[in-house]
Amino acid sequence: MANIKSAKKRILVNRTKADRNKAIKSGVKTAIKKVYAAIDANDKAAAQTAYNEAVSTMAKAEAKGVYHKNTVSRKVSRMATAVNKLA
Repeated sequence: MANIKSAKKRILVNRTKADRNKAIKSGVKTAIKKVYAAIDANDKAAAQTAYNEAVSTMAKAEAKGVYHKNTVSRKVSRMATAVNKLA
């Protein structure tokens, strides 16, 4: 355990940020799962709605620095391709 005051503060701040990042990542994963669940159900309208919400959630996570922009771009692209393949 840290003895120095600034080190103790760092531990608290890092824990707070880790919890925040974990919550944001969990929200992104849930949004992505909703998109693929709609795709598996072959529901184009629901998939499009879920896709729009997922893109918004992922953009917010990217803006907060939780995900790298290329990671978000790759995931969005793959989801878009999957949604557009629905007839």
